Amino acid sequence: MMRLAIALFVFLRLVPYAHSQTIAVGSKPYGEGYLLAELIAVLLEDRGYTVERRLGLGGSAVTFAALKAGEIDLYPEYSGTITSVLLVSPGLAGARLDAALAEQGLVFETRFGFENNYALVVPRALTAELQLTKISDLREAGELRLGFSHEFMNREDGWPALQARYGLEQQPIALEHALAYRALDRGRLDVTDAYTTDGDLVLYELEFLEDDLELFPSYEAGILARADLPVEPREILRELSDQLDEPTMQRLNQRISSEGEAPAAVAAEFLESQGLIAPVSKASSRRSRIGHNTLVHLRLTALALVLACIVAIPLALLVSRAPRVAQAVQYVAGLIQTIPALALLALLIPLLGLGEATAILALFLYSLLPILRNTLTGLFSVDPLLREVATGMGLTPAQQTLRIELPLAMPMILAGIRTAAVISIGTATLAAFVGAGGLGQPIITGLSLNDNRLILEGAIPAAALAVVVEFLFEALERRLVPAHLRVR
Repeated sequence: MMRLAIALFVFLRLVPYAHSQTIAVGSKPYGEGYLLAELIAVLLEDRGYTVERRLGLGGSAVTFAALKAGEIDLYPEYSGTITSVLLVSPGLAGARLDAALAEQGLVFETRFGFENNYALVVPRALTAELQLTKISDLREAGELRLGFSHEFMNREDGWPALQARYGLEQQPIALEHALAYRALDRGRLDVTDAYTTDGDLVLYELEFLEDDLELFPSYEAGILARADLPVEPREILRELSDQLDEPTMQRLNQRISSEGEAPAAVAAEFLESQGLIAPVSKASSRRSRIGHNTLVHLRLTALALVLACIVAIPLALLVSRAPRVAQAVQYVAGLIQTIPALALLALLIPLLGLGEATAILALFLYSLLPILRNTLTGLFSVDPLLREVATGMGLTPAQQTLRIELPLAMPMILAGIRTAAVISIGTATLAAFVGAGGLGQPIITGLSLNDNRLILEGAIPAAALAVVVEFLFEALERRLVPAHLRVR
């Protein structure tokens, strides 16, 4: 059983890297990251390369780890983040920065031509009311409500450094970056972190606070890539050098965040306008995207569910004769169930890397408990008198299991599988965080881009899929289980 599971995981882990001309492009989960990654991907595709998109992977640490592990070949990054967060060497620049990256088999090149610096922003009306012009003014501004993105709260150049440098005593809350602007607009927050090329700054009438103590370093945008990336694609990507400035980047970001355009479409149009690619056809329709994401979602959940059935049902049969052992096995399965899904995915990345294998293993682990517990409950509920009669009739233990115990336990087993299936469909939306795709991809992208249409593009099909699965299991139960044995 476990050999089959391991073989499948290894197969899934290796298949995506079978073609040497495939280049894996990653990004962090925010609008500009998606846009820059699409600029890279569309340009490479125009030159004949197959591009594997692994967008919206997570924060800087996750994406950087994926790059070093070879899960992706390159992704857009910023010089300040590299020095302050990834290498933890503030002030590193020039040849020293190149040497430090070379030691890890990486290069930072193809500078896009703009900087996207960290800043704190406040609603315009509040700056006028409280006379806020610089960050140090926050010390005397009273009980302001601060809310920062999760990454900013933990970055070396984020809230810890900001609090220490400016002596701020406020206690900020952590929230998704895309939600912070809405909170400011509705008067639920007063201050948040922002990027200087954000497209929503004008829309929400936000003002920058001057970094008067010069905390934040320069964040020059470029491509962080593996040094073993072939020379030809690296030469192609150098055509993107100095193609963007801050105003242009802000306008492109605004088209995505405020006007709802797809990052791929915006990227392709910009590259066409610069004469870097030939005219391309329009992006895929919403219907085709939903269909593709649904099929990926089904594959993830189905493989995990089948593996869980292969392991959990025989395991339950094996330990059902020893109640204490059965209790211990259930306890271990229950312990796995208590691990938060994102934490479990993060723990599995070093083992299997990014992609479908990691997502399937996580879903498999979450499916074990309901199937195992329901199977054991069904077996334990079989009347002992029936076992005695079966023994008196000369049935072997194996025959008793197949002809009496399993048929009587079937309603509970199916109920457990049904529960595991519904749990997997919901949990699989988080698979997009590890580059596995599925219906979680539009949800995460929509959250990053503040696009409710994209969120619904993933959420509604996922909910519909769960309902369909419920109906399918009801039909299966009516077919396999006699009416008097069905779970009411």
